[in-house]
Amino acid sequence: MSKVINLTNETFEKEVLQSELPVLVDFWAPWCGPCQMMAPVLDELSEIFADKLKIAKLDVEVPSHNNLAAQYQIQSIPNMKLFKKGAVVKDFIGFRPGETFEMELKTEL
Repeated sequence: MSKVINLTNETFEKEVLQSELPVLVDFWAPWCGPCQMMAPVLDELSEIFADKLKIAKLDVEVPSHNNLAAQYQIQSIPNMKLFKKGAVVKDFIGFRPGETFEMELKTEL
């Protein structure tokens, strides 16, 4: 079962910026084909890294999320940012196959 967290403006600070674990945030939109292709990959990675990494999603199409999308300079999606101790330490832009993404994340954790 997926452990991916759906973020809102209200939960972003607590779930991402104040998290003890690193957090991978997927900035996505429902109309985005590559974003839809990433969803099962992120579900699988949420199981693989369950104790080492939180995976969360923020829908950039929700008007109240525009400020976060602008703050983190989201210009193309899917755009996944790895946060550690509240700071972005790595960007991943575009679709990634599961095995490739798992290896990329392992080097960062």
